[in-house]
Amino acid sequence: MTTPREKDAAEYVEKHKIIELMDNMTSMLLFYRPENPRAFLIEQLEQLKTSRESGVRGPNLFDSSDLDAVFGILDPANQKYVTFAQYKQALTMLGIKDINECPDGVNEDRISHETFKTEAMEGLQRTSATYAQL
Repeated sequence: MTTPREKDAAEYVEKHKIIELMDNMTSMLLFYRPENPRAFLIEQLEQLKTSRESGVRGPNLFDSSDLDAVFGILDPANQKYVTFAQYKQALTMLGIKDINECPDGVNEDRISHETFKTEAMEGLQRTSATYAQL
C-alpha cells in the first residue's frame, strides 16, 4: 500500500519529468565524458532552460550527421526514401515515443530523407525536453 507521502513524491517526479531529466543527463555524461562533470551538467541544464524559454533546440545526443547515418543504414541502395515501417522502427530505436503516424510520403510508403530527418529532429527535441512546455 502506498502512503500519501509516496504518492505525492511519485506525482512530483512524474509532473516534473525527473526520471527523464536524470536519464538524459546521465546519458550525456557517459557519452561525452567531460573532464569537469559538474560544469558540464550546469551547462546542459542552462541549455535546457534556454530551450524551454526560447524554443531553440536543447541538449541532445544526436545531430544531423547521426540521422544521416541512420538513414543511410536504412537505405543502402541510396533510393532516397525508406518505408513507413523502417521510419517508425528507426524513430523508436532513437527513443522517440510520440511518432508522427502520418508523415509526408506515408500514403506512398516512401518516407524521404528530408522528412525522416525533420521528424527525427522534432521527435528528439520533444523527447529531450524534460520540462513542461510553457
